[in-house]
Amino acid sequence: MKYVLLLCFSILAYGLLAQCTGNLGENIFEDGDFGSGQANILQQNPNIAPGYGYTTFPPPQDGNYTITNNTSSWGSFASNWENIQDNSPDPNGYMMVVNASYDPGLFYEQEVSGLCDNTEFEFSADVYNLILGTQGVIIPNVTFLIDGVVQFETGDVLGGLWNTYGFTFTTEPGQTSVTLALQNNAPGGSGNDLAIDNITFRACGPKAQILPETIANICEDGDPITIDVTIDGDQYDTPAVQWQQSFDEGITWENIDGENENQYTHTNLQAGFYYYRYLLANGDENLTNKKCRVNSNIKIIRVEPKFYNITDTICEGSILTVGESTYSQTGIYTDSLLSSIGCDSIVIIDLTIIPDAGIQPTFIITDPTCDYLDDGSILIENIENGSLPYDLIINEVESDDYANDNLQDGMFSYTILDKYGCRFDTVINIIDPPTVTLDLGGDLVVELGESVLITPIVSEPAANFSLQPAGEFTCDDNCESISWTPTESTQVLLVAFSEANGCIVRDSINITLVKSRKIFFPNAFSPNGDNVNDAFVISGAIPNVKVIQLFTIHDRWGNQLYKNENFLPNDANQSWNGLANGAVVYPGVYTYKAEVVFLDGEVVNYLGTITLVR
Repeated sequence: MKYVLLLCFSILAYGLLAQCTGNLGENIFEDGDFGSGQANILQQNPNIAPGYGYTTFPPPQDGNYTITNNTSSWGSFASNWENIQDNSPDPNGYMMVVNASYDPGLFYEQEVSGLCDNTEFEFSADVYNLILGTQGVIIPNVTFLIDGVVQFETGDVLGGLWNTYGFTFTTEPGQTSVTLALQNNAPGGSGNDLAIDNITFRACGPKAQILPETIANICEDGDPITIDVTIDGDQYDTPAVQWQQSFDEGITWENIDGENENQYTHTNLQAGFYYYRYLLANGDENLTNKKCRVNSNIKIIRVEPKFYNITDTICEGSILTVGESTYSQTGIYTDSLLSSIGCDSIVIIDLTIIPDAGIQPTFIITDPTCDYLDDGSILIENIENGSLPYDLIINEVESDDYANDNLQDGMFSYTILDKYGCRFDTVINIIDPPTVTLDLGGDLVVELGESVLITPIVSEPAANFSLQPAGEFTCDDNCESISWTPTESTQVLLVAFSEANGCIVRDSINITLVKSRKIFFPNAFSPNGDNVNDAFVISGAIPNVKVIQLFTIHDRWGNQLYKNENFLPNDANQSWNGLANGAVVYPGVYTYKAEVVFLDGEVVNYLGTITLVR
């Protein structure tokens, strides 16, 4: 059976010990990959977590575990875990989910017997930290034990990937069994959730090689080939060898009777592929114990055939190339071929030429909506007259995508080849639409109180406009002009949407505002009734001047003779006529004060003197 082990626990961390540097044997611990199954929850308790209860109702609570092939459907409990499968290609690989008990202790234990003494072994496992993030949580950390003695600790397990941890050890004289265990050294808590897969226990020996490791090629009419045992390492003082052959491409292996020497000669010269390896152990007795031997690399011998039969059908106009010869007519041909490894082969070619069917594809071509977009596409909707399957080549690159999307302006070459090599070629142009343009004119400099007139010029009808800064000014649906009196320097941005396809175009100009204060106070007046300069009138440009919110006249002793509020300039009716409380004042110099509010909201205080002459 196949499970993956997921746990919640806390333990101390030490350094990673060495893994096997030579060759390994078969996995003694056959249940270490934990099996597989289609049911989400395994109903039978595998009894592999000492001191933990088994539950078939996930998620497990503290001190319990369960076997499952998917935790993503468990809801909010596991929302802070990564959703993963086991570390194998099996989509139904089980996971053993353990919620750590609050008491430290073992969470996995298994005895392995029938071992050889004085033999090196490797104990390893794949570990995955399931916690999403590390803030405020306990980082997983696993302890490996042999016969109750700590041999290795993982340290903090990295998140987001499978990590392989392991170490090697050597059995003592007379020792033939060990107890393997994984331990939780600290109470459970927030975090410390992990997955374990591929627990392995294997013999570790010297490097057992068949060199070179590349495929050995021989000719069908050639000579037998000899392969050699190469041992790198002195772990075995009495090395023993057993040659094996596989008849299913390395899945299962069979001993070759009597082949226990350091060489093996392959004598079968029938065309095909042959798979070999050898078993290596320290002595003949250990060689018979699968728990105490290691495997060499696999050596493949290929016997290249003497005779080849080629039957092919190609399209009219195509050429079949065999070696240095070419064929383009229907017929049966016999040719000789020298292979890349020097084998002489006889080739019998049965070739049929068929008429070109005239492949006819149907394309749906969509040009980009706007010149700046890449939403063009070329779709092959249908192909007629050819023979399946088709090969598609776009811009000289093979492709499986009959829908070519996200295209910009450009030329695209298409080649379609059918089963027999009949060919269709074309070039398709994707064309951008004309560029929409918008022109607001050049930047402007205006004085406070002056109006600005902007006349946008758009290259094609626009359906909508957007002005920024929003709210300060607007334009009508056609936005033929924009007019307003600015109170600050600003950048005007106009965005237009073309009526035809909604393409966006924008332009901006900078308006520089000169904040001149256009107000004038006279320095003398003569209220003598001759209708010439008879009043103290404040002059100013409107709307540069928004309002004179206060105007007062004082004599030399500071007495207020006149006051007016909230009036506009240039108004004789809002002026001082030289009277104070209805009485004529004497000629002389008087002081005025004025508070003036300008169009931009700024208030400026003015202080001066006026000479009254009679």
